Amino acid sequence: MKDLDQYITRATKNIKEDRAAAATLLMSLMKYMTVSEDRHKEVGLIAAKYLETLQRSNEQLVKLTALLQKKSTQSESMSEEEINDLFDMIQKNSEEE
Repeated sequence: MKDLDQYITRATKNIKEDRAAAATLLMSLMKYMTVSEDRHKEVGLIAAKYLETLQRSNEQLVKLTALLQKKSTQSESMSEEEINDLFDMIQKNSEEE
């Protein structure tokens, strides 16, 4: 679990850094594009790529959140197999008494 926590920490840091870089570049590009319509045509595809980068980082954050939620849920609850095993143990103890 320690390795998982380290990977999550590194991934979160990378996501934040990527988002910051993409957002900075996108803002700069937007300022550049507002000067004329020709500039918008010239760099519009590049702006779309920056937006795709931001979208991918959103998806990564969602996946990390789901992973963390799953990790916390697993530590708080029992699996169906564990519940069945526990039930079987209780039944065996009742039969023995």
